[in-house]
Amino acid sequence: MGEVSAMLKRSVTVLAPAKLNLSLDVVGTLPNGYHDLDMVMQTIDLYEKITLRRSNTLSLTLPGSFVPVNDKNTAIKAAVAFFRYTGLLAGVDMTIYKRVPVRAGMAGGSADAAGVLVGLNELYNARLSMSELCAIGAGIGADVPFALLGGTCRVRGVGDLMKALPPCPDCWFVVAMPSVGVSTPEAFARYDTMGSPVHPDCEAQEQAIRANDLRGVCAAAGNALEHCSGAVETPAICKTLRAHGAVTAQMTGSGAAVFGIFDDENAARNAAVELKKSYKQVYVCKPTHGGPRVTVRRAFGAKK
Repeated sequence: MGEVSAMLKRSVTVLAPAKLNLSLDVVGTLPNGYHDLDMVMQTIDLYEKITLRRSNTLSLTLPGSFVPVNDKNTAIKAAVAFFRYTGLLAGVDMTIYKRVPVRAGMAGGSADAAGVLVGLNELYNARLSMSELCAIGAGIGADVPFALLGGTCRVRGVGDLMKALPPCPDCWFVVAMPSVGVSTPEAFARYDTMGSPVHPDCEAQEQAIRANDLRGVCAAAGNALEHCSGAVETPAICKTLRAHGAVTAQMTGSGAAVFGIFDDENAARNAAVELKKSYKQVYVCKPTHGGPRVTVRRAFGAKK
């Protein structure tokens, strides 16, 4: 263990990645009324930066973000759940620099919760296992267990059944966030009314990932919520991405962000340049192999 790891830590900084749905299918309804999903999910190198400082109280600051700070915020929920589970009589001052678009289908809120859990585990040296963190996370939100695990996963049910897969074949993602976000409950409500003409083959996509076959991954891609999301800008963004060389393009999650998968970096960057003419939030990303990671540890008495 490093010197800081053995000492009492004053603060930690965590990078928590966003996710994309390489595929998303609605395969039925569960007895509890929730939708039964089948998905392949992938973390990308677009990160929320989370700094946690020891405190006697609980506070959250979101510099430059319009996301409300209240008890419904996933970061606060995560901190409360962590202290409740561990029995620690402590608090934390949280600062989250949000880079992941909001109402995008990229699990920024889940990334925040996962990052807080990983960070608090480190800050207070609680030594909770990944299984324990996932159990806490499942009580916060459906995507939090995946946000903790990260990498490439086949995810089923309401997000609670996860199977880790080998890394996604090497590629570039170009992600564009339209001007208007999508409400997840509203997207699912519209699905119940409209249904979907798209049902991706998640099993074929899993096998393509295992075979390191990017073309196969793209051929099996799709999102059953895309046509009923109400996100009117999706077709135009997909058209631009494909025109610039994307092997495939689709919406992620319940929207509204749209992404293309590229096998050529120059083509990806050219597509991003074109999309930036119309959209403020455009990102060129790579797949990542894990969930939140602690990048900075500061011990008491250490220089700032």
